[in-house]
Amino acid sequence: MRWSDMDAYRHINNSAYLQYLEEARVVMFFHRHTGFSQGTVIARHEIDYLRPVIYHPEPLRLELWVEDVRGASFAVRYEVYDGETLAATAATRCVTFDFASNAPRRLTGEEREILGAFADV
Repeated sequence: MRWSDMDAYRHINNSAYLQYLEEARVVMFFHRHTGFSQGTVIARHEIDYLRPVIYHPEPLRLELWVEDVRGASFAVRYEVYDGETLAATAATRCVTFDFASNAPRRLTGEEREILGAFADV
């Protein structure tokens, strides 16, 4: 968390959660694997805020996994913990995308293999 993530009500603003989710997703897919370098875009975010989080220097813990893998998309699910307390749940629909043709593209075999390693089985 950053001090600037806090809003006028003295808790972490809901918009900051999208950045937390993005950081976790980037580490999950791009810092560990080069297989998603062809491109993905975000089609949808859903966040359920279960309790307010007050700023403190300890980091939040995010647990994430992949589910609902389709031909050209997949969902990333998240649980956001403040200490041991579940503070939010979320989901992101990611679409594999070809920027040259400006259209969705099929998942590659390598991408499916990477996603399989993160599936909650």
